[in-house]
Amino acid sequence: MNTIARVTLLLGALSFAASRAQAQYFGRNAVQYESFHFKILKTQHFDIYFYDREAAAAAQAGRMAERWYTRISQVLRHQLSGRQPLILYSDAPDFQQTNVLGEQPGEGTGGVTESLKRRIILPMGASLYETDHVIGHELTHAFQYDITGVGRGNMATGLNRVPLWFIEGMAEYVSLGNVDPNTTMWMRDAVRRGELPKFRDLENPRYFPYRWGQSFWSYLGGTYGDDIVGALLRSAGRTGNVQFALEQMTHRPADSLIADWHRALIDAAKPVAVATGVTLPADRAQSIAARLLPVSTSGARLLVSPGKEQHYNLAPSLSPDGRHLVYLSDAGLFSIDMYLADADNGRTIRKLVSATRDPHLESMQFINSAGAWDADGSRFVFGAVVTGRPALRIVNGENGDLIKEIKFPSLGEIFNPTWSPDGKMIAFSAQVGGVTDLFTYDLASGELQRLTDDPYADLEPAWSPDGSLIAFVTDRFTTSLDELSYGDYQLAVMAPHPGAPIRRLAHLEHAKHINPQWSPDGTSLYFVGDPGGISNVFRLSLADGTLTQVTNVFSGVSGITSLSPALSVAQKTRRAVFSVYSGGGYAIQAIDDAHALEGGPVIDLPKTAAALPPLDRAQIGTGIAELIKDPAPGLPPRNAVAVNDAVKAYHAKLSLDFIAQPSLAIAADRFGTYVGGGITLYWSDMLGDHNLVTMAQVNGRVSDFAALLAYGNRKSRLNWSVGAQQIPYITGGFAAYQDPNTGVFVEEIERFKQTNRELSGIVSYPFNRSRRLELSAGLQQITFDHELQKHGFNLDGSVAFDSTINFPVPGALTLEATSAALVHDNSFYGATSPILGSRWRIEADPTFGTLRFVTALADYRKYVMPARPFTIAARVLHVGRCGRIAEDNRMYPLFIGYSSVVR
Repeated sequence: MNTIARVTLLLGALSFAASRAQAQYFGRNAVQYESFHFKILKTQHFDIYFYDREAAAAAQAGRMAERWYTRISQVLRHQLSGRQPLILYSDAPDFQQTNVLGEQPGEGTGGVTESLKRRIILPMGASLYETDHVIGHELTHAFQYDITGVGRGNMATGLNRVPLWFIEGMAEYVSLGNVDPNTTMWMRDAVRRGELPKFRDLENPRYFPYRWGQSFWSYLGGTYGDDIVGALLRSAGRTGNVQFALEQMTHRPADSLIADWHRALIDAAKPVAVATGVTLPADRAQSIAARLLPVSTSGARLLVSPGKEQHYNLAPSLSPDGRHLVYLSDAGLFSIDMYLADADNGRTIRKLVSATRDPHLESMQFINSAGAWDADGSRFVFGAVVTGRPALRIVNGENGDLIKEIKFPSLGEIFNPTWSPDGKMIAFSAQVGGVTDLFTYDLASGELQRLTDDPYADLEPAWSPDGSLIAFVTDRFTTSLDELSYGDYQLAVMAPHPGAPIRRLAHLEHAKHINPQWSPDGTSLYFVGDPGGISNVFRLSLADGTLTQVTNVFSGVSGITSLSPALSVAQKTRRAVFSVYSGGGYAIQAIDDAHALEGGPVIDLPKTAAALPPLDRAQIGTGIAELIKDPAPGLPPRNAVAVNDAVKAYHAKLSLDFIAQPSLAIAADRFGTYVGGGITLYWSDMLGDHNLVTMAQVNGRVSDFAALLAYGNRKSRLNWSVGAQQIPYITGGFAAYQDPNTGVFVEEIERFKQTNRELSGIVSYPFNRSRRLELSAGLQQITFDHELQKHGFNLDGSVAFDSTINFPVPGALTLEATSAALVHDNSFYGATSPILGSRWRIEADPTFGTLRFVTALADYRKYVMPARPFTIAARVLHVGRCGRIAEDNRMYPLFIGYSSVVR
């Protein structure tokens, strides 16, 4: 008999030991700190999912959504198929707990549109305008999916192959239009450095797809008319080839279009360069030289500059004596941390607070908030998110030691705290129920008072030096709740008491006014404004309303968004610091000169400084800019979208999300016909709280049928799942020979089969995003089968014999498996593996039944980066079985060469 060649047909890592429902071995936790009880508000086109505390804001969002539907359907000439789900969260910390996405959204994520059910998921913004913009942006994605078929389950559509600048840039252009000071700031800075992307470079992550995509789409819409937006989407969505679609539509090579776009950007920057005293590069040498120099303004000096691996230097805050500076930066590579620096020379003194060291600290609000020093410069306070809820953290201003942490479970998110001069109270803005108002907190009594309570946005408070007033940013003077039209942010003051009168301050025309900071004597307010479309620092005299301009930068005084804090003024000396967009990142600069801080006349900038080119735009088809300017078309009346008795409670219903690639194989020979194949289906409810996986696979015999049914529930903090499965593991061998006695050709197929049938369940309780407890239990039956099929053929091909021999096998095993594990993971991933942090798992798995033993595991891993980009990884591992039958030969042996042990 020839040697039988063993061929593995289907082999699992588990052989004679009980398997169990298993969660992630490692990985951070998505924590549901709160169970949300959603309701559904139906409008003409939308099903709006919301919960009670955001009911009023949800009604406003419904009106915004219907208006955007009218606008986008006109621009793209399309009506959505079916109703559009819109899932709202009242604030970002609640949004971080969503189950819809299957993973936790990043801190900077303002909204998401997923393709499986075409759901839009977003938190309410800090103001009505911020919410409105995000709804418009995300609804554009919903139209993109529907037009190209992604929203109908067509995962092979060309839209999945188009670059991000095409998708995200279009959504920004449709929702913002061509007038956007933030994007034009990016474009001017790139012109100054001579770093404008070629067509293929637009796909490079170095060029942020939102800003660069919006700019290029604006150029296309302004040159060929906005009807090109929908036409290009349909063409590229079919083929996935943007360059081909673009060239077919415009009848021009893509490189030629890009060259014209570059010229338009340069031409738009020239008058701004003249007004700000900047010389634009005329050749490559001048461009290289410009990259080495930051954007600056008269009288300013550089403190902290962006670098190759340090792009963000944000939210500066000066100590009262002006000697120290606290700011947020990505200098640590993997997170935004808080740094303390010398305000004379910018030298970093120490990392004051690190999010990587504290698993409870989930956010330091680096996009929308800045911290503040108390009057004597010993304490520093900042808004944070701690274990899913907003908090004020007060730390020692010298070493960052935590002095006090105050949590506010009734609030949603906290921004821009400011101290009273006596250090006894803190004022801040906070989001509650989807709106942002002003609050004060008494450190001694613990009393929280709400100063404002209305749908308007009240932001960025600053306490006056004498303690009598709080200055803040508001949209209440320029926003219409009936028309949902939004004007500029302006400055106001009020006494620090609930219901105190609000006084509007003098303002610039057609400009935002944000980030107020008091002068040391309390007679003036410094702020960031953008008359003409470029953000600069201005000074307002409270006595006579005189406005002067302090800076005149080419790019802009700015944080990440147009509403981010960027300015701080010392309270006991003449010094101001501010962040400037420069070199593709954010630099912090300082002004110490008293005369410079007085400011001068407001400079007249070109009226087109905030506009993306072409400045002379084509009037062809439906104009996006005109649609955005008019608030009336498509907007339902206030009483037409209301939370009333027609609102229904949400009841979970499973629907099909996705079908994994099915397989089917059919074979036929003289012994018969064989059929094999499999299919896996994924189901969930609208909110992602309930998830179901069903799988079936057959390989020729009914007895070889494999099936799996698993259900997971993530509605609360305690996540749990149950499952049932039957999986056959088959190995075998084949031999062919000729019987020397009879001359009959013989084929032998030896077949070993182990069938695992299992019922299992697991619960997982996350303590925070880094640590969790896992408990699991399961009942498993393992059966065995061993047979030999022999087929004989005569020399003429006729069947001589056909037989099957069944060999004795061990009896079935019945095992009851349990497991308990404590898991910790605060590591940061690089391209392929963790490169910083630590992770460990301690686990015990008792098994009962036919075999009784305990498996113990301890796995510790540490990742250290002594110098970028090198990481040193260390691991300590113990795994072993305990019990009288720990070495039973029926059990699969432990082997150090397993991929889970040594890699």
